[in-house]
Amino acid sequence: MPGAVLRALACPHCGHGLAASGNGLGCDSGHRFDVAKEGYVSLLTGRGSAGTGDTAEMVRARRSFQDAGHFARLAGAVAETAACLAAGPGAGARTADGAPGGIVADVGAGTGYHLAAVLDRLPGATGVALDVSKFALRRAAKCHPRAGAAGCDAWQGLPLRSGAVSLLLNVFAPRDGAEFARVLRPDGALVVVTPTARHLGELVGPLGLVSVDPRKDERLERALGGLFEETGRDELDVDLALSRADAATAVEMGPSARHLSPQELRRGIAALPEPVAVTGSFSVSVHRPRPAPTRG
Repeated sequence: MPGAVLRALACPHCGHGLAASGNGLGCDSGHRFDVAKEGYVSLLTGRGSAGTGDTAEMVRARRSFQDAGHFARLAGAVAETAACLAAGPGAGARTADGAPGGIVADVGAGTGYHLAAVLDRLPGATGVALDVSKFALRRAAKCHPRAGAAGCDAWQGLPLRSGAVSLLLNVFAPRDGAEFARVLRPDGALVVVTPTARHLGELVGPLGLVSVDPRKDERLERALGGLFEETGRDELDVDLALSRADAATAVEMGPSARHLSPQELRRGIAALPEPVAVTGSFSVSVHRPRPAPTRG
């Protein structure tokens, strides 16, 4: 695990810093955490998760879809946004030679696909992938030479020191505004990616998929509004020509995988044209921490 990531991590039980301890990590209070053979550390506390992590099948599907390049334009847009933030006024940490640096934390990182794209654009930065799924973490731990990975439940607090992060990524993942504000530097930024109502619309009806919540923007505002100010937003639509196999993969990697039986999915996919024209539609928004209120 990169040294910068280790210095940014915090014990999820007591908040103290972590250091290498035998084959794992430990804090001054005596809490110990194992590092898996795949290279990630589990900082789960044992408290119940508010949700369930991606299964091995979902992670395999997501990796296959990403490797096919279907989300390349989205990853490029996230990386370009990060590069603009790092170069612009109010940018966060810098390396000794003045290059954009600091910690990039991806909350709900999955395979680390988007984190790796950002680190490629920010050669002075180091990344940490945070996810609750051990299957995703096995991939994320190897997503980039300058990245580490840690298991955590985003609803139970982030195992990061306060003010340790220069850039937070949140791509199709849970959002805890208070924790995001705690771990971000005052000059840091949060990049959030959510699907729009058009996302995979051509598959939703024919396959009976879970549709995008029409109140997603309201939920985002409730989660972040009091602590963050939205400073920019772009929408990205990507025209995809998917084979039936790729269309099935798109379903298998998302929440609809939990609601459709394999038989239902096979029947629905068989009725689709090949290729099937599908729209990937995303909102990419930038949020800055609001200054803490002053006391008169």
